[in-house]
Amino acid sequence: MKILANDGISKSGIALLEKNGFSVIVMRVAQNQLEKFINEEQIVGLLVRSATKVSQDLIEACPSLKLIGRGGVGMDNIDVEFAIDRGLHVINTPKVSSNSVAELVFAHLFGMARFLPASNREMPLEGDTRFNELKKAFSQGIELRGKTLGIIGFGSIGQEVAKIAMGLGMHVIATDTEIKKAIIELTFFNHQKISFTIETQPLETLLTTADFITLHIPAQENYTLTENEFNKMKNGVGIVNTARGGVLNEVDLINAIENGKVQFAGLDVFESEPTPEIQILMNAEVSLSPHIGGATLEAQERIGIALATQIIHLLKN
Repeated sequence: MKILANDGISKSGIALLEKNGFSVIVMRVAQNQLEKFINEEQIVGLLVRSATKVSQDLIEACPSLKLIGRGGVGMDNIDVEFAIDRGLHVINTPKVSSNSVAELVFAHLFGMARFLPASNREMPLEGDTRFNELKKAFSQGIELRGKTLGIIGFGSIGQEVAKIAMGLGMHVIATDTEIKKAIIELTFFNHQKISFTIETQPLETLLTTADFITLHIPAQENYTLTENEFNKMKNGVGIVNTARGGVLNEVDLINAIENGKVQFAGLDVFESEPTPEIQILMNAEVSLSPHIGGATLEAQERIGIALATQIIHLLKN
């Protein structure tokens, strides 16, 4: 049985599949050539991340397909309902990249709180001639300890974010449309553990309370954060979005940065991805990364093994 990992899969995932009799093809087939390739090769399992789109038309045109796998959490690039109706298995890896995304949230927060993106731009150009001026300019940073982090979306990623925040000594407030409370367990290097129960709050409470806000929700039909929500936030709030482009209104965000309501933003995802708007890319108060939230070496290993394990269970056993 052939598995096409169109957006890649870790070596450990390949090894586990091959050990169990699967043939794994790791190559990037262009979207417009995918139907032809799947049918010619009689692919039974298609593995994707966010780049490949698995539409109803593609599923319908490829009768050999028995399984579609998404390496990650979001499934908005797959017509899940139609695939299931056609009897296909649809799998993903909702928890294995949570820590990677959570750490990226804090990479953005730490960087912007201490002006690191700006400092890294200026120091190579003027560090040897304007050192003292740059020191003065970038000495107005803030600490995260003691501040309140608002988490919009309190699933597995949101809860991992809460763990790091609590370890840093931050206050945590979370909101979620389905989760009412969650037990957050912190595990330390010496295997000691301590648990906290966090009850989610209304979005309105979070908006008016948080010093920083981070989003961890799936793609939405409507914006979750617009001018109306920004106006309710504290002055000088920091915003991080590692969820999906389109959960916040980027035009309203830039306006909020320019009028001083929002001090900075960290964006890993964009409304017009993969061609983000130039107003976003060129804004000095926006920390940027190219949708790499779950893309660490460790996460890719975990994702590969998780996908392979599910494929073996569903298609072989």
